[in-house]
Amino acid sequence: MKQYPNVFVFDHPLIKHKVSILRDKNTGMKEFRELIEEITTIMTYEAMKDVDLIPVEVETPLERTVQYRVPEESVAIVPILRAGLGMVNGVHRVLPTARVGHIGMYRDEKTLQPQEYYCKLPDGIEEKKVFVVDPMLATGGSAADAISALKKRGVKDITMMCIIAAPEGIERLVAAHPDVRVFASTLDRCLNEHGYILPGLGDAGDRLFGTK
Repeated sequence: MKQYPNVFVFDHPLIKHKVSILRDKNTGMKEFRELIEEITTIMTYEAMKDVDLIPVEVETPLERTVQYRVPEESVAIVPILRAGLGMVNGVHRVLPTARVGHIGMYRDEKTLQPQEYYCKLPDGIEEKKVFVVDPMLATGGSAADAISALKKRGVKDITMMCIIAAPEGIERLVAAHPDVRVFASTLDRCLNEHGYILPGLGDAGDRLFGTK
């Protein structure tokens, strides 16, 4: 795959370990959900390294000192329904004050145009640093459409976070939104004829929520 300046793929031994268990078809729903959250938490430290800070005065047991904090309500998490919900707690472990919005997209089978079926966002979303989360970046269609919907609402600072990405999905997302940073824990080989990532881990939503 071509190298893109705004795309970051992790090469971390803990992530590789956890992803190997995620992929296993015998991994149960509870462990699968916990692993998604744990991997997301590890990724969030890197993805948030350029979050803006403000100085605050703190009194330690010994003296007053100036320290730095993330401003309240400056960060929002927007999961793409439904599988993106599985990553929210992983981000909240790092930044529990982050607000959460939700966006649902589907593609009309006749027109092939994206259709937004649900969108609920925090007030002032256009002023926040927004992290769009979805475990799987396969074709990139849903992610690109969701980000377009956010931009139409005035959001300017957007980062995409996924667990598993296919080269096809990254290329489509970067072509549509070259200004969006993309963090993926793992880059897989390709998509199959049905649009599933190989080797992948199956349907993340089904495995998170116990559906088929």
